[in-house]
Amino acid sequence: PYDRAFLGAANRGRHELFFQEPRLEAATAPLAAGADAVCLFVHDHADAAAIEVLARAGVRGLALRCAGFNNVDLAAAARHGLPVVRVAAYSPHGVAEHAVALLLTLNRRVHRAYNRVREGNFALDGLMGFDLHGKTVGVVGTGKIGACFAQIMAGFGCKIFATDLVENPALRALGATYVPPERLFGESDIISLHCPLTPGTHHLVNEAALGRMRQGVFLINTGRGPLIDTAAVIDALKSGRL
Repeated sequence: PYDRAFLGAANRGRHELFFQEPRLEAATAPLAAGADAVCLFVHDHADAAAIEVLARAGVRGLALRCAGFNNVDLAAAARHGLPVVRVAAYSPHGVAEHAVALLLTLNRRVHRAYNRVREGNFALDGLMGFDLHGKTVGVVGTGKIGACFAQIMAGFGCKIFATDLVENPALRALGATYVPPERLFGESDIISLHCPLTPGTHHLVNEAALGRMRQGVFLINTGRGPLIDTAAVIDALKSGRL
């Protein structure tokens, strides 16, 4: 519903918009027949089969209302002559601050306390967290969002470990230390994922990575779901390592 509100307000009658409830895939792509362009979100699947259907239906372009484009087969789009555009940037502070909110909620057990109070239970047992000050925070991916997150955590007095294919000078100036992923996983008290989903980062947090981590490490993922091997993470949660 919020897409209808915001896109409608931005459009101001300049284009004819059709809002479709189903997610895009090959089976639902015929719904776009007659449209000049298709607007996708993160859960849509513009694979080769879907793109072929779109091209046959007369679609002339794909517009992503997100920054990530891992759900689009770019080679297939190029073969059919369909340009692909995406959101180049949006507030990195918004995502970084949300990641910090998740961390604080997890550490201070805010979600548990909230549910207890709703039931009239004001017991403090099991709600104790720890000081973030002095803890080592591993930031995986140091683009705009990762850099904002690191800056906030530095403000808490945390030691920052970072890893990325390309170092960000702003993090160096902040006092962050760039280390290999293996060291970051092994020595961080808190790990936050801010990297894109690529073949190289798929299941970045897997059984081997989890095996290197400290007992009770905190893992925050505001990147993409498949950055983590869900089955391995569930096992780590059950064992208490994560």
